[in-house]
Amino acid sequence: MKLSHLVFGMGVLAGSTTLSSVANAQSGGNMSTGAAVGGSVQVGAGTPPAALPASRSDNDPAPQVAAPVVPAGGIVSQAGIGGSTAYGRPGVVELGGSLGLNISGDNRQLTIAPSVGWFFTDNLQISGIVGFNYAHTTTTVAGQSVSSSASSLNVLAEPSYHLPLTRSLFAFLGVGLGLAYNSRDGAGFALAPRLGMNIMIGRSGILSPALQFVYSTTNLNVPAPGSASTSTLQAVNTSFGLNVGYTIML
Repeated sequence: MKLSHLVFGMGVLAGSTTLSSVANAQSGGNMSTGAAVGGSVQVGAGTPPAALPASRSDNDPAPQVAAPVVPAGGIVSQAGIGGSTAYGRPGVVELGGSLGLNISGDNRQLTIAPSVGWFFTDNLQISGIVGFNYAHTTTTVAGQSVSSSASSLNVLAEPSYHLPLTRSLFAFLGVGLGLAYNSRDGAGFALAPRLGMNIMIGRSGILSPALQFVYSTTNLNVPAPGSASTSTLQAVNTSFGLNVGYTIML
C-alpha cells in the first residue's frame, strides 16, 4: 500500500469521528426523533413525560361583575330639584298618566292611560300602563251615515331607556307588551312601542310628549258560510298617534 493512500484513509476516519462527536453534543446525546430515551423510543417533537408536571384540573377564577345598586327599600322619596336624586336614578318612582287624541277623517279615537314607573337602575325604567281606548267611526252606506263605536283596554308592561340630553331634558324609547281586550272581539295580544321626550317641569313634574304605535290582535268569531257554526279568525288592529303624559316623582 502506498503511503499516500494510508494518510488519506486516516484523515477520513478522523473527520467522521469529529462530526459524530459534534452531533452527539448538540443533541444532548439523544436524537430529537427516533432516539432511545430510557429504553424507549421518542416519536415526534416534545418533552419526555417524566420531565413534565403531573396532570391536574385547573379552575381559573372568573372576573368580578358589576351588580346594580338600588336604595334600601328600593324607592327614593323627594326626588327632583332641591333633592340629591335626579330623574332617572335608581329608586325613582313616577306616577301619572297620558292622554291621546287621534282624529282622522270621520274617525275619532280617545286614549287615557294611567301609569306607574320605577327606575331599577340608572336610566332604565319598568312601567305598568293601563290604556282605555274609545273609538268612534262614521261611514256612509247607500247615501246614509252609519255610526259605530268600540272600546278597548290595553294592560302593558313597558321597559324603557331614558337618555339624558341636559339636566332637565331626556329622550326615551319604550316598548310595551301585554294584553289587549275589546268589547267586540275579546282578548288578545298587544305591542305598543313609543318614542318621546321627558321634560322636567317645576320641582318634580315631568311632561312627556310621545309618538306611539299600537299593534293588537284578537280572535274574531264569524259565522261559517252555509252553516250554523262559527269559525275563528284573527283580527289585527293598528293605530298611530301622539299622546302627552304628565307624571310626578315621589
